[in-house]
Amino acid sequence: MRPLVSIIIPCYNAERWIREALESCLAQTYRPIEIIVVDDGSTDNSLARVPRGERSIRVATGPHRGAGAARNRGFALSSGEYIQFLDADDLLYPQKIERQVQFLEESGADVVYGDWQFQTHRRDGSVQLSEPLRPGARKEVLEGLLGTWWVAQLALLLKRHSVMALGGWDEKLPAAQDRDFFSSVAFTGAVIRYQPGCHSVYRRYGNVTVSTSDPFVYVRGHCSVLDKCHQRLVKDRRLSLPYRKALASGYFGVIRARSIYDHDRLLYRDLIARVRSLDPRFKVRQGPPWFQKTAAWMGMERAEQIYSWRRSVGGFLRRWKLRREMEH
Repeated sequence: MRPLVSIIIPCYNAERWIREALESCLAQTYRPIEIIVVDDGSTDNSLARVPRGERSIRVATGPHRGAGAARNRGFALSSGEYIQFLDADDLLYPQKIERQVQFLEESGADVVYGDWQFQTHRRDGSVQLSEPLRPGARKEVLEGLLGTWWVAQLALLLKRHSVMALGGWDEKLPAAQDRDFFSSVAFTGAVIRYQPGCHSVYRRYGNVTVSTSDPFVYVRGHCSVLDKCHQRLVKDRRLSLPYRKALASGYFGVIRARSIYDHDRLLYRDLIARVRSLDPRFKVRQGPPWFQKTAAWMGMERAEQIYSWRRSVGGFLRRWKLRREMEH
């Protein structure tokens, strides 16, 4: 008898996507599976889109408490030896579960991650599927996660004890939940391995989450995760130079990801101070080559100032061009 795999899907107002997500689970070549949908207080018709009569699908409902709480509830209801977390707007290719279960059983690892693709839905109705993102094998997974390396959570498959060891998802985080989750898994000492192959699709379709529509939510979430990791490394007396450098790169990555210089100069300077305290010799290796060179010659803040000016000019020119096209 093959081990049971639990696929846990938090759902909040995902009527447009949930059916496809579930169909991708039902199309898995691996059996046995159980699919647990936790509806997180949806106000649309998400539940109506869940196929009826499918014995492998279970639905739980409750008030809106956030994705982390929904995932934890789904895990508590699950029975599988292997755990797959999947958001309601994402997809799995048919052999995802089978290939990763086989890899875990043959390698003895606790967690496996693979490649994935972004599927971008544009306002004009067009859809673009990216080339696979290949995170590659890493000897030190935690070091990568402290920096700018990332793996989409749908690309993971975990043994049940790996989730139990970390106590579940942090329900208080407004953003960066997947970064926190994978970092927490790495802190437990779980054996984490990479298996090449693209078996997941991560959808993107505009500012539909709090973290994508509000830069400060994104920054607070990611900084909270980095702060938590920093404090744990200090407590465990593990804050080595490689981890310090990785944390510095991680904080700088947060700055760059949401152009914080444009929104809050005091916050920008506070984060730069954290970067410098962790790595006094920090060198900018993110952004276009001219930005990196300018930061090395003139300092990080001056480089950001120039970058901000270029963005403003570029935005003005694009709007001007659009008005000219509309007039003609």
